[in-house]
Amino acid sequence: MLIASFTVAQVIWFFALGASAGSLINVLVYRLPLGLSVVTPPSRCPSCETRLTWRENIPIFGWLLLGGRCRFCRSKISAEYPVVEFVVAVLFAGFYILWYLTPPDARFAWFSIGQIAPPWAGPGTGIVSPLAQTWPIFLQLLILLGCLVAMTLVDAKTFTIPLILAWIPAAAALVIQPVTAFVIERKLGHLWRSAPNWDWVIPTPGPHGWYWVGFAIGGAIGLIVSLILLASGLITRSFADYEEWEKQATASAPPEGEQPPDQQELWLRYPHARREMVKELAFLAPPALGAIIGGWGADRAIAATVGWTFDPVSGGFVTPYHVPLWLAAFAGVLLGYLVGGGVAWLIRIFGSLAFGKEAMGLGDVHLMAAVGACLGWIDAVLAFFLAAFVGVGWALLGAVFGGLRRQLPYGPHLAVASVLIVLFRPLVELGLSKLLRMPVHLP
Repeated sequence: MLIASFTVAQVIWFFALGASAGSLINVLVYRLPLGLSVVTPPSRCPSCETRLTWRENIPIFGWLLLGGRCRFCRSKISAEYPVVEFVVAVLFAGFYILWYLTPPDARFAWFSIGQIAPPWAGPGTGIVSPLAQTWPIFLQLLILLGCLVAMTLVDAKTFTIPLILAWIPAAAALVIQPVTAFVIERKLGHLWRSAPNWDWVIPTPGPHGWYWVGFAIGGAIGLIVSLILLASGLITRSFADYEEWEKQATASAPPEGEQPPDQQELWLRYPHARREMVKELAFLAPPALGAIIGGWGADRAIAATVGWTFDPVSGGFVTPYHVPLWLAAFAGVLLGYLVGGGVAWLIRIFGSLAFGKEAMGLGDVHLMAAVGACLGWIDAVLAFFLAAFVGVGWALLGAVFGGLRRQLPYGPHLAVASVLIVLFRPLVELGLSKLLRMPVHLP
């Protein structure tokens, strides 16, 4: 009974944490597109501008107790606020239940719910709690989920993604994963439980993957070089002349009987998209060159110091000097960031070159880079291509329910696909295995 009460208290705690995060997300969604500070001024009614007290700011219940109206001026408060808070609360509590409380053999119909949890999580043994050992990684997931919700809402409303919302989870992964790996390596020597052939919670170069460690670090250094070149003006930002072109395009009145084009339509009419992709290819050149040089340099450095030997068991070359776990985790985050963002960016470039208009926003590129940093490059690639099916599903729902025919940018589809990959990765792996005619071993 005591254990059950403690478990319920944990679920309630994560639900409350999610509701509070949802309240913060509401602030971000409202203020970031307007260029307002998310710190000051304190929350206030948008109608009468009266500063809200702690009673009005209670997540979910504050709106319910007020009956959806401002306590001071009685103006209506959008139901979006408690809905967002509730959705994020359910996400936080739901993932905690699925990852840390669901037994491995739990099933719903033919689907194994217990396999949703990654190998390094799962319910405790009663002696050691996996949450006590893996809470930093779980916290990183919660940060990613919150930012995905915020990016979805802002993108759906404004067709833009504030880049800070993508940078936060990427920065969190860059710090949390190698630090956690360093602590685990010192205390336990290795990850206590992982997927077959994995040494960490996301794909990494592995103990012998010095080439990919150099590749990841070299690519990251190349990205920094590109940012420096961009800041110095040696390479130019793409679509820098768009605002001037937009002013010229909207200077003349539209023909009689026609509505003036909206911002999204104007963006698609911009006639120089192919030219701008050349600038973006120039930006990507230093990361690509840095990755190649970094991989080659790391490989040559190991060969010159300790050397490589052929391992007949694995069929590859190995070295007695293994990659430290923290460095493998660090490289895994960088690889996820580079591959996740790189795949989306290349599709953007080639699509824009093919169709003569911007095929995908740079915000989507940053979104997938953040997903790759947090979940690894494999999940990021899977989520990117799954997003196309999510978009088709949304279109089909729109055909059935007329109220859903509103056009959505691609960012929400990418965010939903990323969450689906985390939830249903076993199903995705099963589908890919059947598609590629690979042997499947079901739990």
